[in-house]
Amino acid sequence: MIRRIAAALILVPLAILLVSLAVANRQSVVISFDPFDPAHPAVTQALPLYLLMLMILIGGVLLGGSAAWIKQAKWRRAARLADAQRRELRAEVDRLRRRLGSPAVSPQTAPAEVGPRLTIPPPAA
Repeated sequence: MIRRIAAALILVPLAILLVSLAVANRQSVVISFDPFDPAHPAVTQALPLYLLMLMILIGGVLLGGSAAWIKQAKWRRAARLADAQRRELRAEVDRLRRRLGSPAVSPQTAPAEVGPRLTIPPPAA
């Protein structure tokens, strides 16, 4: 519930800001995709200024998100390897318990099975 309220407190003013930006910047600007001849560009596109700014914003968010996703690949890989190792060790413990004839641990006394607890160390300075 608090998360929805916080999201509304952030998204509603942001939407108002974007709408007011779009209304205030409706004039068209010409975008040139020809860096060699600025006087007579071969490829141009006329767009409203707010649309250009919105496209740049979306592109920046996608580029930043992709960079963060790529940067975090080693942590996702470490989590997958830790999970695989946990599964292997759990299977080995069960196999050894069966071999020794130990009673299985009941669900009431067994700790709740949780995933590996990974911590992210601070970046090296």
